[in-house]
Amino acid sequence: MSGWTSRPSRLRIASSLSAFVNVGLVEMNFDMWIRALKAARASAGVSQEALAERISWSPSTIAAIETGRRRPTPQFAAAADDALSTAGLLSELLAAANRQQSPTWFAPWRGVEAAACILRTFQPSLVPGLLQTEAYARAVLTAQGTHGPDQVAHLVAGRMERQDLLTGEVPKRFTAIMDEAALRRVVGDREIQRAQLERLRELADLPHIRLYVVPIGVGAHPGLAGGFVLATLPDGDEVAYVDGVFGQVMDQPDALDTIRVMWDTLLSEALPQNVSADLIGKLVSEL
Repeated sequence: MSGWTSRPSRLRIASSLSAFVNVGLVEMNFDMWIRALKAARASAGVSQEALAERISWSPSTIAAIETGRRRPTPQFAAAADDALSTAGLLSELLAAANRQQSPTWFAPWRGVEAAACILRTFQPSLVPGLLQTEAYARAVLTAQGTHGPDQVAHLVAGRMERQDLLTGEVPKRFTAIMDEAALRRVVGDREIQRAQLERLRELADLPHIRLYVVPIGVGAHPGLAGGFVLATLPDGDEVAYVDGVFGQVMDQPDALDTIRVMWDTLLSEALPQNVSADLIGKLVSEL
């Protein structure tokens, strides 16, 4: 009997919330998404621990999401939809919340990196976004050929704002491994590239930032498959962002294991921190 009564309840919640979103009576945000998750879970009579068991996420992760300490990923929303029989509603509402930010596909990651205490990144082709100068970022975004001047300006401003994560009052611990090819590629023009490399030298002097370079002489390495960021949250959980035309946020255990192995391999191939700094200085002198 309990199974019979819970299903109509879930459907009423789904229909009501979907109607609000579709007719624009409310603007979906992450607080509302959390309320929708809690409502769906309560309607199904499923505790945090039971949901964790059903979807193979840890109870601490679900607790962090439901208290707003961790941003939900599309994979989590889809798994919760399956476990709670919400017919894709949680995924739909999460997408609606993400659309409030730009670019849409990047929105979930902003919450993750803001909550993280440690960020580790590898980039094979460009200087990492959190380390870019304004001119370098503008040149990169303009070169994509998919943004008009106004949108480029908006995206550059957003990227510069995100750099408060490293330069604000409580900065994140940040480690970057870059391929030497990324540092040799002239982005924009020689002046822009020189200023970018000089900025890297300045940032490398900060105690919470560590920069490493994988020399070209290494040849093939696992990072040639693409860049990524690995975020460690205060509770010790990790979430990854994998680069691409449209980046992807990932928190599946097998994916995280693969990225950790790649990180360890790249760090072993990179030059020591002081030698990496010397190489950056040498590249500045060559421009």
